[in-house]
Amino acid sequence: MTMNPLTMLRPVRAGNAFEETVERLLQAIKLGVVGPGEKLPPERELAVQLGISRVTLREAIRALQEAGYLDVRRGRYGGAFVTYVPPPPGQGDLRKAVADMGLADLSDALTFRMAVECGAAEVLATSELTDEQQALLRRRLSELNEAGVEDYRRLDTAFHLSIAELTGSPLLATACADARLRVSDLLNAIPMLHVNLEHAAVQHQAIVAAILAGDPDAARRAVAEHLEGTAALLRAFLS
Repeated sequence: MTMNPLTMLRPVRAGNAFEETVERLLQAIKLGVVGPGEKLPPERELAVQLGISRVTLREAIRALQEAGYLDVRRGRYGGAFVTYVPPPPGQGDLRKAVADMGLADLSDALTFRMAVECGAAEVLATSELTDEQQALLRRRLSELNEAGVEDYRRLDTAFHLSIAELTGSPLLATACADARLRVSDLLNAIPMLHVNLEHAAVQHQAIVAAILAGDPDAARRAVAEHLEGTAALLRAFLS
């Protein structure tokens, strides 16, 4: 099964097609769904998925090029390549991100993420996965375990979103991407701690093992434990 990395992009509503297209593409870029140096899917595929004309899509891509997020190259090997690289976390970034968000919205975002990601893992654990789907999930885990600090957040996002995407539900994939996006600035601002990354690796392995074993209760518990760990780390750095 070949997965479209932009499964989480939902169709644009009529009215503000250009603005919404820019927003959707920017969300995917900031989440790292298409990483630095990687190419967006072909125009015709993106236009169909977003439900917009290729003219509108080109205008949005041009705007993101001018803003420094994309590099558009012509020719046989051309396309729109991502140039955005998330800034490294700096002291005070986490507090600023929380202040910008507000504590009530932060709590709501963490609750939303807990609900949709636990639900996605539970659904996937009840599904009959093909060998290719199982291999994809294992590959996402392996790539994350081998990631360097500079790629960790992007590959962590890819791992988490792949669980929702493999359910085959575009609504669930979109919800999980939305939930991740709401906390992405916070996650990017958390310092990389070796011990925390080791804990996360064990928890990620438990999530995959439960899904592949077809145990929805264990899958839900494993995701809940993992997300609780992230929330605890947020609280620790904010206290």
